[in-house]
Amino acid sequence: MSASPPGARSPVTKPREPAHHNQHPTPDKDAIALLPAFERLGLDRITMVSTGAGAREAAAALADAPAWGFDTESKPTFRVGEQSDGPHILQLSTPQRAWVFQLHEPDCRAVAAELLAMTGFVKAGFGLGDDRKRIIHKLGVEPAGVLELNTVFRERGYRKDMGAKGAVAVLFQQRFIKSKKAATSNWANLHLTEAQLVYAANDAYAAIRVFEALERR
Repeated sequence: MSASPPGARSPVTKPREPAHHNQHPTPDKDAIALLPAFERLGLDRITMVSTGAGAREAAAALADAPAWGFDTESKPTFRVGEQSDGPHILQLSTPQRAWVFQLHEPDCRAVAAELLAMTGFVKAGFGLGDDRKRIIHKLGVEPAGVLELNTVFRERGYRKDMGAKGAVAVLFQQRFIKSKKAATSNWANLHLTEAQLVYAANDAYAAIRVFEALERR
């Protein structure tokens, strides 16, 4: 490599703009509160799955969609050092319908594990790090095709962690309603309430709607 002639100036590289100059703002809680409500799935479009036969029916329906919204719920732990034995339910959703799998019955759990391990389908959701660890521990499978939607927003210049509420506000200018009472309820119960079903199913439904909107962009 030849030396630069005396007095020559070395090429000037333009300083990079600080990253935040290119980042998009995300609406805060107050701004989101003013938005019209996001239309959630009603009970007529939510199926609770608790048997092997029901799980196989759900798997057949899900096989028609290339991507699924994905989430899990675990019974909350309140004592220091208490380990969760979750997930207790798995939610998978297409843009038309959602299935809530209860994981206490062995045949149902086996089909849920097969669905999660299946390649060739995108499983999109928010904050899936803990879900993945718990699935590996409880179901013995590594979920395949998982897409962390928060990462997609990061890549597109959004600085804050983007949960379902923020994503729905940004993409649809709508307010995604989540019940705190349902969020901290006992997901290990054999009989889930209607409020639990609506909460769980719509977490997965919001994820698939967000995924589709991002794909269109």
